[in-house]
Amino acid sequence: MVTLNINNKNLQMDIDDDTPLLWAIRDTANLTGTKYGCGQALCGACTVHVDGQPIRSCVTPVSTMQGKEITTIEGLNSKESRAIQEAWVKLDVPQCGYCQSGQIMSATALLTNNKNPTNADIDVSMSGNICRCSTYVRIRAAIKDAAKNLV
Repeated sequence: MVTLNINNKNLQMDIDDDTPLLWAIRDTANLTGTKYGCGQALCGACTVHVDGQPIRSCVTPVSTMQGKEITTIEGLNSKESRAIQEAWVKLDVPQCGYCQSGQIMSATALLTNNKNPTNADIDVSMSGNICRCSTYVRIRAAIKDAAKNLV
């Protein structure tokens, strides 16, 4: 039995300790906003926050998550996340949308730690998130717009 704090709720799960966090979130907690992309922590679709930091949930065993605060796309509720989500809609960022929850999770973490990121800061923070539709220009513009609206 594993107890995980996901979106401020303690959930007891009857799963193996080596189960990837992604599957605990999707299959056991039934929170499907976090996506499976590559299973190797290369694409960023599975990004969630653990104690405020973005991590790749597809390669993170649940045994390392006990006692930590896990936030999924469904649990985002900060001024930074609201600014990011508003900018995403305003600038029509998504195309197919598959990578967007991971993109938003990484962008929110960036703005939480850096209220005025440069293009280089954005590139570094977002480098692990792949968008197969290549909406990178719109993603960068949305992050800049959200930062501007946080001031």
